[in-house]
Formats: sequence, structure tokens, C-alpha cells
Amino acid sequence: MILQRHPLTGLTPGTSRELLSLHYGPADGTGKAVIQASLHADEVPGLLVAHHLRGRLADLEAQGRLLGEIVLLPFANPIGLAQRLLHVPMGRFDLASGENFNRHYPDLARSAVERLPAPLATDPVARLAQLREALRAACAALPAEDELKSLRKTLLGLAIDADVVLDLHCDNEAVLHLYSATPLRAEAEPLARLLGAHALLLADESGDEPFDEACSTIWARLEQRLRERDGDPCELPAACLAITVELRGETDVDHALAARDATAILDFLAVRGLISDPPRELPPLLHPATPLAGSVPVAVPHAGVVVWRCALGAVVQVGDVLADLVDPARGEMLQIASPAAGVFYARDIRRFVPAGTRIAKIAGREAVRSGKLLSE
Repeated sequence: MILQRHPLTGLTPGTSRELLSLHYGPADGTGKAVIQASLHADEVPGLLVAHHLRGRLADLEAQGRLLGEIVLLPFANPIGLAQRLLHVPMGRFDLASGENFNRHYPDLARSAVERLPAPLATDPVARLAQLREALRAACAALPAEDELKSLRKTLLGLAIDADVVLDLHCDNEAVLHLYSATPLRAEAEPLARLLGAHALLLADESGDEPFDEACSTIWARLEQRLRERDGDPCELPAACLAITVELRGETDVDHALAARDATAILDFLAVRGLISDPPRELPPLLHPATPLAGSVPVAVPHAGVVVWRCALGAVVQVGDVLADLVDPARGEMLQIASPAAGVFYARDIRRFVPAGTRIAKIAGREAVRSGKLLSE
């Protein structure tokens, strides 16, 4: 294993942070996978899964069973890990800028194409190498004048040339679910099966450039810009499978769960040809993939105490009661019903909420939303 330290741009004199990346296996092998934990730094389950992966990867490397390079970031966000407000961890938003740590990653397509020769190599392997080198160069040229931009540049630089990117997150309270790009459905499904995901949510673009889409949808954008430049109907592969893995809820921090998730991730890397172990038989898919535009948020009309009456992971129909909302001022109770049919996959961790709070999410099969599809 090679440990690399990546210094971030200091925010003020006398302060500094660094990102760690652990590199296992041959850099010139069958491919590259990047696994990063807790980009939203207050989402802790990924940190524990990364801990279990660290030991397992070291053993696999020592046994010569790694066929490609696997890069593990045991924590992806040292800025967020340090943020506290009145003793409460604040790892989702950068307190200096107010920006979400998992949004606003740069689109490198234009800059990369400017670095590419015309025409590209005709051999597919050589052409892919040209494209990845151009992406690395475009990423290296990004500005990093503040700590947040420095973090984004570093994370993207580690992952932009990877074949597989797994971004480990969690929701408030949830069953395990995944996000990926619509064209990558077939490639993402084995991981959904191995992890026992209750939902695989797909979108061409979810809005605001999250990290996984900066790594995966870049290939379609490169193809479009090359066609505009060269007038050549060059078809590029979707060369990066990027998946956001939502490891249940914030409090699902448990060694047994983390070890099971780590095993599933390693089994998936074997499926992808990065580990020499024979791929194990895939379990059945719990639920078919659905559009992220079909994920319906459930909001409350007024403040109150939320009393859940439906279990996470349940398949619900329109009108099924999800929760009671108790108004302590009026002494009244309102039943909160599901507005859609689908899988009840996530809910708010708070039990008293203000008016307008989105307290639940239902993964429906029909696309009913547009615009920005992710929560803030």
C-alpha cells in the first residue's frame, strides 16, 4: 500500500489540512477503482466501511489478488470533519461559503478537448489513454485558491481517470440505496444486488454537478464536444461507472453492517475484474431501478411531532399512512399519507419538524419531477 498525503490550500495563516489516499494494487493493472468515504463529513457509516475495507485490501494485496489499482480515501472531507456549531457536527455544507460539499464539481469537457489532438487515435485503447491524460491535465489546471476548491480539485484529480468510483454516503434514516447515471443502469445493478439495495435511482443529470456525475457523465460531454470540434461521429465508451452509495441512516454505524458492506463492495470489484477472486453468484435485485425524477418527497403542512407508522423499506401505495403529525398547540393530529406508489426508502431523523419539512422520500417508478432532483 502506498499512502499519499494531499495538502489543501490553507484558509488562514497557520492552518493547514490534508487529504489521505491509500493506493493498493498495481497502478498499471486491469483498471482503477476509487472508493471515498463521507464527503458529507457528518455521514459516519462510510468511515467505518472504509476502515473495514482498509484491512481487507491490505490482505488482498499481500496475497497478490489485486489485479488493478484500488484507491481508498478513508475520509474524503477533512474540512467538514472539523466543523462544529454548538457541539453539533456540520459536515454537509462548507461553513465558509455555504456550499454543499457534494455539489459544484467542475465540468472538464471543454478544457480536456482543447488539449486533445485532432484526429484522435483510431485504436480504442490508445484513444482512451489520450482522453484520460487530457482529463488529468484539465483537472491539474483547475484553480485552488481556497480550501474548498482545493478539496474538490484533489478529489476529482484522484478519480477522473478511474473505471469505477464509489462515493460512500448515508441519509438521515434510510434503507440502503444507490444513485447513478441512467446509461449505467446495467453496470450498477450488480452492486445493488450485492449490497441488497432497496432502490437504485437513475438520472441523466440530477442538478448542481455532484461528485459522481462529474466522474461519469463527463464521457458523454466529451463525445458531444469532440463531435462539435471535429465533425466526426466519434462514439466514446461510458468509461467510468460512478455510484453514490447511501449506507442506510446516520446512526447505522455497526461493525457487522460495515463488514457486510465491505464484503459486498469487494465482491463487486471482483465482478469488475479488479480482484482475482471468482465473482460470486449475484443475489436477486430487491426492487427494479427507478428514475430519480420518480423519487417523491413528502412534506408536512405545519409543524408538529412526527410519529412514524410505516417501516422503512416498505412498498407503499398512494394514500397509505406513513406517519401521524401531532400539533402540540392545537391538540390535533394529522395523518401523513404517501403521495405516490413505490418504496419508502428514506425519512427525516427529527421527530419534531417545522412547517414545510420534507420528512420522507418514496421511490416511484414514473418520472414526475424535473429540474434539480437532489436535496440541498
